[in-house]
Amino acid sequence: MTDDRPADPTAAFAELGRIKLGETDLGGVLERIAALAKRTVPGAAEVSVTLVRDAGVHTAAFTGQTALVLDEAQYRAGYGPCLDAAAAAATFSLPDMAQETRWPEFAGRALEAGIGSSLSIGLPVHADVTGALNVYATEARALTEEAMALAQAYSGYAAVALANAHLHDANVSLAQHLHSAMQSRAVIEQAKGILMGGRGCSAEEAFKILVKLSQDSNRKLRDVAAALVESVQNSRRS
Repeated sequence: MTDDRPADPTAAFAELGRIKLGETDLGGVLERIAALAKRTVPGAAEVSVTLVRDAGVHTAAFTGQTALVLDEAQYRAGYGPCLDAAAAAATFSLPDMAQETRWPEFAGRALEAGIGSSLSIGLPVHADVTGALNVYATEARALTEEAMALAQAYSGYAAVALANAHLHDANVSLAQHLHSAMQSRAVIEQAKGILMGGRGCSAEEAFKILVKLSQDSNRKLRDVAAALVESVQNSRRS
């Protein structure tokens, strides 16, 4: 069941620090950040987290469809407060969408969606990843100076949690790739041994045979090696 009670800021900061990365992934951390921000920042109706990588920009977590729609409108346009906040690691407050002149197109979309004000706060995540915490309110001037200060403090804790999660996720992915690479190397060495024993060739010649089989069949080298090893094992069992 979702807890809709306003979160005490100190408790919210502590909760971010207690996230156990071994029990969740980067997506889980992002969802926790967005949900907790919605409960913590006074006036927040919806919250989202924008991530910007070399491959592009996307909303990695959001508490409601309105936040996602407004984020994606900015991505399609190529500009907007969340993109500028991520790029500059700065805070942009839009206290009244009806009077907003910096991003008039976005402000018009926000008003149509029932959003009267917003905050976008830059999140420095990693050397090659930036982001922004986006807070949307239904009323104009609902996000006061106090709310903005609290959101900025919260974003500082969130940035640390997010950076740790990103590093953990990268390390897990690296470990998986290394494990896969080691398995690939092992099966290729087995296949080379089979060819060396069967054809009386050298290790280099055996590898060249595998490469040619891979090219001729348009299959990965590991798959060719694994098929050869499996065929020999099957023949021995029969």
